[in-house]
Amino acid sequence: MEAKSTRSRSASESFSMEDFEKALEQHNYQFQQGQVITGKAVNYEIDGIYVDIGAKSLAFLPANEASLHAVTDPAAIVPLHEEREFLIIREQDADGQVTLSLKRLEIKQAWERLADIQDSSQSLQVRVTGVNKGGVTVDVQGLRGFIPRSHLVEREDLDALKGTTLSASILELDQTRDKLVLSNRLATRSASFSQLEIGQLVDGKIASLKPFGAFVEFDGATGLLHINQISKNYVQSLPDLFQVGQSIKAMIVDLDEGRGRISLSTKVLENFPGEMIEKPADVMAEAESRQDRARKAVLGE
Repeated sequence: MEAKSTRSRSASESFSMEDFEKALEQHNYQFQQGQVITGKAVNYEIDGIYVDIGAKSLAFLPANEASLHAVTDPAAIVPLHEEREFLIIREQDADGQVTLSLKRLEIKQAWERLADIQDSSQSLQVRVTGVNKGGVTVDVQGLRGFIPRSHLVEREDLDALKGTTLSASILELDQTRDKLVLSNRLATRSASFSQLEIGQLVDGKIASLKPFGAFVEFDGATGLLHINQISKNYVQSLPDLFQVGQSIKAMIVDLDEGRGRISLSTKVLENFPGEMIEKPADVMAEAESRQDRARKAVLGE
């Protein structure tokens, strides 16, 4: 019985070792290009980092794939034995080694974050890195973006924008074409709109006069005082009533963020029809004391 038991144990142990060796030889780790895996850095070299990903051979992270930014200290990017995610950019070679990238994983994650920001209509901060005749190039969370001149608040001296940080909204996001177009104007306008409300009295200056009304600048925003909103009586000549640069108080009567339109009115501040034409100084001087009554009229309270 003892001999039989010993033979059984030996056979079992022998089978287990053989089975284990075959499993190591035949096991397919299914490491594929584009796959995100976890691993730990185990050794630093001049040209990269060796990473343990649980395979028979250590994976390799080239130095130029370690980060979106220049790497001077690999230990600061990938500390030894600290588990983190990597992206496989080259499948196993003849020695069973796969090539990894952190830079391309960061790029992939950055595009995903920007897609979420675009979907939620949020703005973000970008840094101006270059200038060309069409606008400025910007760093957007490590990605290269572009703001056309027409979508900049400051369009005259573009060189002065280099190195500065701007608020921007995403206009176009296309990872397949590596295209990222943004707008500084829309982000600024959106920020301005968030601080405005219908029935609010604003204090600004006449920026320009048009046949249909006057554009008024205030608190970084521009509103339109339409000719029909100046007085309850007909206004025959805007230049007779206003001058560019003139201070004016008006009430916000409509906000259209989608079109970027702010509609203003002074006629809601009048005590009688035609007061803005006959006694505009009185309306301006008493605008604050009249605003509660005017707000209720605008809001229908």
